[in-house]
Amino acid sequence: MILNKKETTVAYRCPECGVAVMSMVGIFALTADMLRLKCACGKSEMDIIYTKDKKIRLTVPCFTCPSPHSYMVSSQIFFEKDLFTLPCAYSGLDMCFIGKQEKVQEALREAEEELLEMLGDTDFATLSQSRGERRELSDPQVFDVVMYVVHELEDEGAIHCKCPDGEGEYEVEISNDHLLVYCTKCDASVTVPTDSVTAANDFLNSDRLDLQ
Repeated sequence: MILNKKETTVAYRCPECGVAVMSMVGIFALTADMLRLKCACGKSEMDIIYTKDKKIRLTVPCFTCPSPHSYMVSSQIFFEKDLFTLPCAYSGLDMCFIGKQEKVQEALREAEEELLEMLGDTDFATLSQSRGERRELSDPQVFDVVMYVVHELEDEGAIHCKCPDGEGEYEVEISNDHLLVYCTKCDASVTVPTDSVTAANDFLNSDRLDLQ
C-alpha cells in the first residue's frame, strides 16, 4: 500500500535582507519535531510546529513589525490548499505563503511587487530599520484579519451554537467597531471586537467560536 504523501511548500520574506525563504515541508518531518526555516543571512527564522490536536502553529517574521506573528491553521488547510497566505494585521501585506510550489512562487512575486510599490523611493534596508515605529491601522485591515479567522473556523467546524453540531448556518454582520457572528437558525450570536489591532491579533489564536 502506498501512503498518501502529505507535503506543501512554505515561504516567507526575510525582514532583514528581503530575500524570499522557501522550503518543502512534509507531515512526517513535522510530527517528529519543530521545523525551523532560516534565511541564509542568519538574521531571521520561521518556526513550524505540529500540535497535539493536529494543527499547525507558525511563528512568522514580519518585515513591518518588530516581533514575529503567531498563527494557527488546520493541517487540512496547511497541506491541501493550492495556496494559502497569512497577512500582517498591521500592514495588511501577506507575510507567509503555503501551498503548491508554483502557486507560492507566483504569490511571492506579486507580494514583492506590492511591497516595492509601497516602498516607493525607500529601500528595504530603511524599511527594516523602521520596523516597530508606531502606526495607525485602518479599520478595513483589521476587519480582513478577523474575517479570515471566522471563515477558517467555519471551514473547520469550530463554530458552535445551539444547533446540533454541523447544522448551524452562520452569517456575519459588520459594524464600525465589531463583527456580529450569528446563526440564522437558532439566533445564537457572539460579538468580536475589531476596534484595535490587539483585539484582532488575540482573535487570530482562537481555535473555536462559541455562540450564545
